[in-house]
Amino acid sequence: MAAAAPPPPPSPAPTLPPQNNPIGHPLFARIRLATKSDVPHIHKLIHQMAVFERLTHLFSATESSLSSTLFDNNLSPPFHSFTVLLLETSPTPFPQTHYSTSFTPITKSFTFDLPIADPEPDLFKSAENNGAVVAGFVLFFPNYSSFLAKPGFYIEDLFVRECYRRRGLGKMLLSAVAALAAKIGYGRVEWVVLDWNVNAIRFYEEMGAQVLQEWRICRLTGENLQAYARMPDYNN
Repeated sequence: MAAAAPPPPPSPAPTLPPQNNPIGHPLFARIRLATKSDVPHIHKLIHQMAVFERLTHLFSATESSLSSTLFDNNLSPPFHSFTVLLLETSPTPFPQTHYSTSFTPITKSFTFDLPIADPEPDLFKSAENNGAVVAGFVLFFPNYSSFLAKPGFYIEDLFVRECYRRRGLGKMLLSAVAALAAKIGYGRVEWVVLDWNVNAIRFYEEMGAQVLQEWRICRLTGENLQAYARMPDYNN
């Protein structure tokens, strides 16, 4: 009986082409100082925030009123008065463009398993020519703590558009304000959160913030505020 023939040598492993792109879907984020030309985007973001917070009945801001109050030429420099930082995202890296000498833009890259489906890319198209869009903003200004004898920052608004939430971008915005406060030597950063927004409360607590249950907001506005303008001047 003839001996069996030896088995053929194993076939060489197929050669795969080099991977030029990272696995996943990259997203590049940038935080920069907003300018007067950004007011249309800021106005749309504030309106979306009002919708999310179920407070559209209180929304009366216009592009004109925002422009005149946030970017009045007579206002103090950024961080000494009302300041807006804008969050932008892009599928490609941002160019090294400085919009202001007061603030160096903060950039960061992310990689996600799935691409982000932005339902409004044209509405929030950035001035950049690389497919960038405006994804959020933070508006803040100085306040003062007499207990600490130090100024601080009060965050009036922090908002990230829905399709960009839970991706680390809100943390990026809040961290930018906290870092500014720490570098300037301010004593604290404060803001408020709606009691039903448990996701935001958990997020703030995870970042180290204390949610002060014992404090309540007091507000005079509208007709109740204007009534004081009609009161007699008791100092005369």
